[in-house]
Order: sequence, then structure tokens, then C-alpha cells
Amino acid sequence: MTKDTTQVTPYNSDSSKKSQVEDMFDNIAPKYDLLNHVLSMKVDVLWRNILVKWMKQDNPKEVLDVATGTGDLAIAVEKGTDAKVVGLDLSQQMLNVGVIKIKKLNLDGKISMQKGDAENLPFEDNRFDAVSVAFGVRNFENLTKGLAELRRVVKENKSVYILEFSKVEGFLAPFYMFYFKNILPAIGRLVSKDNRAYTYLPDSVNVFPYGEKMKQILIDTGFKNVEYKKLSLGIATIYKATK
Repeated sequence: MTKDTTQVTPYNSDSSKKSQVEDMFDNIAPKYDLLNHVLSMKVDVLWRNILVKWMKQDNPKEVLDVATGTGDLAIAVEKGTDAKVVGLDLSQQMLNVGVIKIKKLNLDGKISMQKGDAENLPFEDNRFDAVSVAFGVRNFENLTKGLAELRRVVKENKSVYILEFSKVEGFLAPFYMFYFKNILPAIGRLVSKDNRAYTYLPDSVNVFPYGEKMKQILIDTGFKNVEYKKLSLGIATIYKATK
């Protein structure tokens, strides 16, 4: 039986997972972009572009990017679809980095950033033409509640796009897991100075549903059509869930 993801938290403290996730991202925000690109060898850029290309088929005019972090996906969505984008995240420090990036790109008229909770979105029903989340649903305190909120704010017959880590299967799995559980956390600790953040990453991926299990959760949440694409031998997966 899959372990409940709420049992995996960034720090060993009595505070809620949501509070711990916010603290973790506040802590690593200054080094987050550097580490993200180094540890993934920039393949994360390719993954985001695949998501945007898929979303572009919907011709969205306004997109919500949940768990936007420093805004990498929000920027990719704006550039790829020319939609207006609202980026929302729990971590103010991550948002601060994102606002600087967006201003440097002269996109502050097209992308707005705001602090908020994915499980209690401050938007009306059926507001957005598309909703995206990159590497964020794994951090939800209540996965079902968070997914239901994403569904609530997207328009009827429009889609939610979720990019999330999954698990490599086959003969490469042991080699990847060694990197993921040993080398990646060591580099993360060294650069970010946060001893737990990059240990939490493989721990949380290890218990998070993916593939058919994640598809079923999305269907159970009320989405009527769910598709997914495995990326880079299954390191990550994009899910498209239509309301």
C-alpha cells in the first residue's frame, strides 16, 4: 500500500507539512534556480517546454501557474502561448526571486505573482483557460483537496497540466536511484546549506503516486479525461486532466 505523502515532510518538526514546505523553499530560494538546472543538467527546461507545447493546443488566454516558485514555468507558458499568467506560491522568498526575473524579461505586464495556498485558491470557479503545476503537487499537504481546487478554477472542458517527478523503471533504475538518493542530496546540502531540503526530494518522490495510480486519483477527483506522457525514461511525467 502506498504510504500517505503527508507523512513525508521536509523537517522533523511538529508544524504542518504546508508550513514546513514554505520554510524549506524560503530557505533555499536564493540557490534554487542554480541547483535546479545543475542537478537536472537543464533537462527540466526541456520538460517545461513539452508541457507548454501541449498546453498551446488549447490556445489559452489566461493561465494559472500553481506552485510557481521562481516563475520558470510561468515564463515558459507566457512565451509559448502569449497568455496572461498568474503565478501563485506559498513561499514569498521564491516569489521575490521570480519577480526580479520577470522584470528583467519585461514580462511584468503579462505575468503577475502572488502568495497563496494551492489548497485554498483565492479565485472564482471556472476562471482560467488552463492551470499548470510543475513539481508542486507532491508538496501538497492534502493531495485530493489541492487537485480539487485546481479543477474548480479551470473552465469547463479545459485542462490542468501537471509536471511531476515519477520513477525510472528498467535497467537504469538502480543507477538513477543511486544518484537521486546519494549524489543529488549531497550537492543540494553543499550549495543550499539546507541539510534536509534535498533529502526530502527523493523521499517525497519515493512515496508519491505516478502513472496509472496518479491518473486514477485525477479521475476520482472528477476529471473526465486524463492523459499522461513519460519523460526521460520516466524521471518525470506530464499529466493532462480535463474538466
